[in-house]
Amino acid sequence: MADEPTEPTESTGAGLRGRDLIGLGGLLAAAVVFGTVVGILVDRAAGTTPVFTMVGVFVGMAAGGLGFWVRVRQAIG
Repeated sequence: MADEPTEPTESTGAGLRGRDLIGLGGLLAAAVVFGTVVGILVDRAAGTTPVFTMVGVFVGMAAGGLGFWVRVRQAIG
């Protein structure tokens, strides 16, 4: 009984699967789109053009990158 081979079990620990990667892509896209939309709305309200739109794009990219980094760290750590 002790010498019987054991069947491999599914890994429930760290790692990124397909749906996790799709979620990461969605997170990045949503952050950039959200930042862009907020920037466009602020530009329209302030009567400026493309100042806040560009700021929104860069803030969205930074937020998406930070969220990406946090989720990947959780998955591999």
